[in-house]
Amino acid sequence: MNGALFRQTWRFQGVKLAVVSSALAVWGMFLPIIYARFGSQFRAVLESGLFPEQFARFGGGDIFSLPGSLALSFIHPIAIILTAVFSVGFSAGAIAGERQRGTLEVALARPISRRGFYLTLFAAAFGFVAVTVASLMAGGIAGSLFAGVIGEIAVRNLPLLWLNGVLLFGSFTAVGLAASASFDRLPPALGLTIGIVVVMYFFDVLGSLWPAAEVLQPYSLFHYLKPKAILVGDGSLLDPAVLAAVIVAATAWALVVFPRRDLAAPS
Repeated sequence: MNGALFRQTWRFQGVKLAVVSSALAVWGMFLPIIYARFGSQFRAVLESGLFPEQFARFGGGDIFSLPGSLALSFIHPIAIILTAVFSVGFSAGAIAGERQRGTLEVALARPISRRGFYLTLFAAAFGFVAVTVASLMAGGIAGSLFAGVIGEIAVRNLPLLWLNGVLLFGSFTAVGLAASASFDRLPPALGLTIGIVVVMYFFDVLGSLWPAAEVLQPYSLFHYLKPKAILVGDGSLLDPAVLAAVIVAATAWALVVFPRRDLAAPS
């Protein structure tokens, strides 16, 4: 790993990271407060039979318990979009974007190998993901404290939730970096990564809302993050193992493909 490149990457992304982290913290505060204020009313509406029960389990989260509210904050489209700034946007453009601008050759002309260049960006990207997931959780904790409901969750389970969240968004980061290392232009790398995230999110949400589509959920990486189960102590070791395996596979692909690619002059 190259220290100068790592520091420069963090410096260039610092403002963006601060903005995204702040937005995630605010979003994380919102649902615990809503649960504390209106959770019982929402439960009464559900129990009245006006809505199908599965509509209350959007992606495995709900608004009727604090663990469910925190889970919903993780898998809601707002959280996915904000975390995708780095897990998709930065990762897909990290190498392909440099290649498209014609600056990749300049960076590699310095005493840094292609694998070292990739691993430095990999470490920086995972650092960004770790910070954004921590910001989301910090917001959830702050909202729970403000609403006076923090006692409804086991705080000891929060580190495991953070780790599982980092592995989920880190798996998309690894896929994005692998795509970035495989293409000469940003659009195909970004399009492929976005497509994978959107399809997997659709599979997971559709399976949670429609029982007949539950068979699709294991094909979605989102299925392997179950925040509510983790917070109530029912998490499975299989979930982080699957996400870690995806990260390893995507990283291995990039480490094999990127050093072997020809980098012709940009056109």
